Amino acid sequence: MRLRARRDARSGNTLVYLTLLVSLVLSVFPLYWLFVVATRSNDVVGQLPPPLVPGGNLGANVRRLFGAEQANFALGLFNSAVASIAVTVSVVFFSSLAGFAFAKLRFRGRNALLIAVLATMMVPVQMGIVPLYMVMVKLGWQNQLQAVIVPFLVSAFGVFLMRQYAERAVPDELIEAARLDGCSTFGLFVRVVAPALRPGAAVLGLFTFMGTWNEFLWPLAILEADNPTVQFSLSQLATQYYTDYTLMFSGTLIATVPLLLVFILFGRQLISGIMDGAVRS
Repeated sequence: MRLRARRDARSGNTLVYLTLLVSLVLSVFPLYWLFVVATRSNDVVGQLPPPLVPGGNLGANVRRLFGAEQANFALGLFNSAVASIAVTVSVVFFSSLAGFAFAKLRFRGRNALLIAVLATMMVPVQMGIVPLYMVMVKLGWQNQLQAVIVPFLVSAFGVFLMRQYAERAVPDELIEAARLDGCSTFGLFVRVVAPALRPGAAVLGLFTFMGTWNEFLWPLAILEADNPTVQFSLSQLATQYYTDYTLMFSGTLIATVPLLLVFILFGRQLISGIMDGAVRS
């Protein structure tokens, strides 16, 4: 029976590893194909079978990409970086504060206010574009970078996420001990709560950065081609009569690099936050 149990365990592990390997290949292959096309010329796009070995045209394609006047790709990268960093820092900070308040502070109307915040998550983003556009016009922020930053400085999802994380990550006894030592509410947040919320904040920050970096619909509505974000710039490459796929793939490759760097830098905190939540559950 022991031998049979060992064999069943080995066959189960083999199936798990095989499934993970197939999932890895299916996930990585589109990125690899993106890199292959970005290093070649347009004549390989329709080839059958497609080439699977990178070429030597990546440098030339990147130079043509940054020299394309209709895309303004360098400015798009800069605008997306500024907007993503600003929104991420703001969302993490305010969501952590609000999450701590909803989880650990007692005040009148707390539950009703939390429900009101969560109710905003039920409204589709597309339904808010028209009134938000009218507000931006009244403020004179058309084609201004602050129009893609200010409306997203606070996130209802971020508040809910940090509230749930603070509820379990910060013991009430620790807060009471800090108050007995004379710590103020904001000092309590900075010295006691914020370090405990770091894994959850890393998860929220990564998701927020990715969402802001990949945002396309709202920048397309409020910005113009002379002041784009990176996704807007990529869309401009496909608006011509002739689609240059090597430019599009080169731009997509470069636009993917910041996301990979952010994941590499904060991946450990992300895994720690997810595993911590799983253990506490």
